[in-house]
Amino acid sequence: MGVVGSVGERGRDAVGAYALLHEADRHPTGALRGADLAALAEAAWWAGRIEESVGARLRAHAAYVAEGDPRGAGLSAWWLAFTYRRLGRPVAAAGWTHRARHHLEGLPDCPEQCFLALTDVAEAEEHHAPAAALAAARRMTRLAVRSGSPDLLALSRQTESSVLIAQGRRAEGLALLDDAMRAVTAGELSPLFTGWLYSLALTRVAAAGDPARAARWADAATAWCAAPSQARNPFRAVCRIRHAEVLDLLGAWERAEDQARGVLHDISADSLDAAAAAAYTVGELQRRRGHLAEAARAYAHAHDLGRVPQPGLALLRLAQGRADAARAGLRLALDCQSDPRHDLAGRARLLVALTEVTLALGQTGAAAEAVSELERLATPDDLPLLTALASGARGALALTRGEPAHNPLRRALALWRELRAPYETARVRVLLARAAQAAGDTDTARRERAAARAALTRLGAPPEP
Repeated sequence: MGVVGSVGERGRDAVGAYALLHEADRHPTGALRGADLAALAEAAWWAGRIEESVGARLRAHAAYVAEGDPRGAGLSAWWLAFTYRRLGRPVAAAGWTHRARHHLEGLPDCPEQCFLALTDVAEAEEHHAPAAALAAARRMTRLAVRSGSPDLLALSRQTESSVLIAQGRRAEGLALLDDAMRAVTAGELSPLFTGWLYSLALTRVAAAGDPARAARWADAATAWCAAPSQARNPFRAVCRIRHAEVLDLLGAWERAEDQARGVLHDISADSLDAAAAAAYTVGELQRRRGHLAEAARAYAHAHDLGRVPQPGLALLRLAQGRADAARAGLRLALDCQSDPRHDLAGRARLLVALTEVTLALGQTGAAAEAVSELERLATPDDLPLLTALASGARGALALTRGEPAHNPLRRALALWRELRAPYETARVRVLLARAAQAAGDTDTARRERAAARAALTRLGAPPEP
C-alpha cells in the first residue's frame, strides 16, 4: 500500500495527512509518485499552506507526465488552473487550462473530463453563449453519471442548475440544486466537494435572491465548518460571509458583524473575494447604524480587496448630501455588470438604490425606468426578495408622484415580514406612514411610524424622518 492509502487509514484530518505526506516526501528512500504528490498538494492546501500546495501540484503534474498518465497529468493541470485563478493570476490559469485540454481532450470518456466540461461552462457563460453553456453542463452530467462518483454527480448537478437559473429557468435550476445539496447536507460527499458545493450553492442562491435556501444551507455549512476536524477548513471564509449576509438580513447585526470581521481577521491569499464581501458587509452594517465614517473606511477596504462597494457607497454619499456622486457611482456599477442574470439580487439592489437617489434628485423619469427594470427582474414572482424590492420601489415612486402607493407598499411589507427582514420592514413602514399621512389617515400614519421607530431602535439604527 502506498502513502495515499496509509493516509486514508491513519490520517484523520488535514494536518495529520499533511504531516504524513510531508515526512514521506523528505524520506531519502525515493521520490513520491504522482498520486502521492497530488495527495500532498491537497493536504497542504487543507492545512493552509497554499504555496507548498502549488509546488506539490506542479511536481505531481511532472510525475504523471513521466509516468505516462495523461489523466493524472490533466487533472493536476486543471487544479493548477483553478488554484491560480483563485490567487488572482489569470495568465497562469489560462496556461494550465490549455495544458489540461492537451492531456485530456481526445481520450475516451473519463471522469477527469468533467472538470474540462466545467471550464467549458464558465467560458461559454463569459462569452454569453447560453446554448453552449447548457450543452457543456449536460455533458458534464453524463460523464459524472458514468463515473459513479457522488462528488462529480453533485458538482455536475450544481453546475447545470446554475446555467438554468441564469437562463431564467429558475424552477428547473433550483430543483437540480436542491438535489445536489441533499447529498451535501447528508454527508455523502468528500470534504473537498462538500466545502466546494456549499460555497457554490450559497453564492448562487444569494445572487438569485433566495434567502430561505441561503439561510438553511448557511446554517448547515457553518455547523460543518465548526467541526473539530475542519479547524483549518479553506472554505470557512466563504461559508462564514454567506452566513453573515443571512444574519444581516434577519436583523442579527452583531452576530453578522462578528462573522464578517472574523473573515477579515483570517484573510488568506485564496480568500480575497470572501474578504472583500466581508468588508462590504461591515460597511453596510455601519452605514445603517449611522456610523458614516466607519462605513466609508469599510467600503474603501472592500474596494482595495477588489470589490466595487455598491450600492452601499452610493447610499452613503446620499446620506452625506452628495446625491450626484451617488447617482454616478450607481450608473457605473450597473453599466459594468457583464451579465446581470448571474446576480439578479445584486442588480436589483443597485436599481433600488438608483430609485432612491434619483427620487432625491427629483428625477422621477429616471426613477421610473429603474423601477420598470426591477419589476422585469421580479417576473415571475417566485422569489419574494426580488418582488419585495420591486414593490417597495414602486411604492416609493408612486408616493413621490402623489399617486396611490398603498397597494405596492403593503405587498412589500407582507413580503419583508415573510422573509423576517426587520430593517427592510421598518423602512417600508416609514413609507406607509407617509402615504397614510398624505391621505389624511393620521391614526395609521402614527401607528406605522411607531412600529418603524421601535424596530429601528432594536436594531441600533437611527430613526428615519
